[in-house]
Amino acid sequence: MGLFIIRTTIGREQQVIDFLASNAKKFKGIYSLIYPHGMVGYIFVEAENADVIKRASMGIPYVRGVLRTATKYAEIEHLIEFKPELVDIHKGDIVTIVSGPFKGEKAKVTRIDLQKAQVVVELLQAAVPIPITLGLDSIKLAERASVASEPLKEVSEEDER
Repeated sequence: MGLFIIRTTIGREQQVIDFLASNAKKFKGIYSLIYPHGMVGYIFVEAENADVIKRASMGIPYVRGVLRTATKYAEIEHLIEFKPELVDIHKGDIVTIVSGPFKGEKAKVTRIDLQKAQVVVELLQAAVPIPITLGLDSIKLAERASVASEPLKEVSEEDER
């Protein structure tokens, strides 16, 4: 058993995975299909051997070939494992949008999703607050939210005079 690589037409990886998934039910020996985000033209298949993959991929459009030698998991680990970026943006921060249709606008962060590398903001200048989902690379920190408001002082009668 090993990890094998299938070459595909660029941009058609998801279609190949769908076809392979339906064919994998017919052929025993295919255990998993992996398409790492951002890697174009290749799919990783965990199977008993390359011949099983060859038979399962026979006749599937957009398959360009199967590499016959198995790949070690350590070689592709950096493509598969999620490592969250260090993000120094927190809920309530004011950010400037640096790309897209709202470029140059200031917004308040309402939610952060590190898994998807997205942030939900509300424009400050908008009459009605509408949540907008943006990528973390589309914003820049403008101003920090106050961590804690100053403690309220008790006002005595003597202070009021």
